[in-house]
Formats: sequence, C-alpha cells, structure tokens
Amino acid sequence: MSDFDRATAVRRRGSGSTYDPSIYDVDLDAGWSIGGRPNGGYLLAAIARAATQAADRPHPLAVSGHFLRPPAGGPAEVRTEVMKAGRTVATVRATLWQDDRACLDVLVTAGSLPEAAPDHVSTPMPVMPPPAECWSRADTDFRVELLDHVDVRLDPATVPDPKQPGDPVIRGWMGLRDGSAADALALLLAVDVAPPTVFRLGMIGWAPTVELSALVRAVPAPGWLAFEADASVVAGGWFDENATVWDSTGRVVAQARQLALVGRPS
Repeated sequence: MSDFDRATAVRRRGSGSTYDPSIYDVDLDAGWSIGGRPNGGYLLAAIARAATQAADRPHPLAVSGHFLRPPAGGPAEVRTEVMKAGRTVATVRATLWQDDRACLDVLVTAGSLPEAAPDHVSTPMPVMPPPAECWSRADTDFRVELLDHVDVRLDPATVPDPKQPGDPVIRGWMGLRDGSAADALALLLAVDVAPPTVFRLGMIGWAPTVELSALVRAVPAPGWLAFEADASVVAGGWFDENATVWDSTGRVVAQARQLALVGRPS
C-alpha cells in the first residue's frame, strides 16, 4: 500500500444498503499538511474515497467541496448519503466531521473514467524544463509537511519571488516520493499542490480555500504529473484559481477551479 493510500484510507462503520447514510472513519494524517493544516486536495481525496465506496463506483468524476473550517490531524468521520444512483453515475453527498463540527461539505459524482482518447482538447501541456531542472518546492524556509510525501518541482520561470512580482501563473511537476504511481484520487491532490498563484503578485501568506471544484478526466499514466495554475481575477480580498493537470503522456487528466482568500501573513 502506498503512503497516499494509507493516508486517505477510510473504514466503513456498520452496514446497510447503498441508499442508507453511511459513516466512514478516517485518521487524517498531519504529515499531509501545510503549516499544520491538512492540504485541501488531500482532504478531498479522502472524502472522495469514502463517497466512491458508498456509491460502489470506481472513480470520482466531479468533486465540489465547500471548506467550512480547517480540521486537524487525527480521527474524523465522513458521513455519506447516496443522493442518486443511476446506470452511468451516482451522486453522493459526503461531509467531513471532526469534534462534532462539520469541516467540509462535498458533492461527488462517481462513475467509471473513460479509457478512450479524448475527442477534443484545447489545453495542450505547457512547455517547461524537465523535473530535474526545476526548483524543488521543498527548498523553502516555511514548513510544508506535505512535501515529505509529495515531490513538487516548479518551473523556474514561475517560482514566486516577492522582489520580482509577475503574472499569477505557476507551472510545475508532481510525483509521490515513495515512487508509487498517482491514481485517479491522487489527481484531487494534484489540482491543489501548487503554491497560491497570488504569491506571484507579491501577496504572500496563508490563502485558505473556500470552495474547490475538480473534474477528474482520466486515470493517469505512470510518471510525473505536470500542472499549471493561474488566477484570472483578484479583487476585494478574493481570488479564483484555475488548474489543469497532464500525465506523462501529455493527456489532460484533471481540471479544477477554486475560490480562495488572498494570502495574508501567517
């Protein structure tokens, strides 16, 4: 079992039919945190694992999460309810609870990812240096526990530098440090693994996600994942962030859009 599989493992509590609300216990791993707070993509992956099990479907296709309050590492539970189970997809509501408080409320569309090549793609994989020539995100003074498990390499042209602000675009590569291949659930981590894009504008600080919606488009091929994230509007203390992830074959495997608060000193 990979480190990622262990960190996102869930255990169903009790039994019942598919349509009965089901509770899954999860031990949130503080090692997948940023500054002591579990990464949003990591949390969505754990919740989506419970939701796909509740629906008895292999993959998350669309995941939309509202972040109510940050959980801590340690025991938590995912309360799931299958809202609809059709021939092609099932829709599951899954809420992460800790200490009798709801932390994330998520809707998951679950089904089977296509194996055929896409009919149309308008977002080609960006050209950037190979991972060995990129800047390791671990080379920072700020403690990022997540990077003990996830290797993130940033395109040198997009590394945030407060002394030289640039366009709010960050590109790079992601791989799991234990050498395991990323699966469909790990793509929910990949869409949220870049530093906040507003860092490129000199707005450095904690930038909490309020809502994140992700589309999982295909099971990734083994190898590095490439990602690109950008912000299109920064206003009133808020910013949006769009992310696209490609696998080692250049295929688009995930897309996401989130709303977050502009970074503030932590």
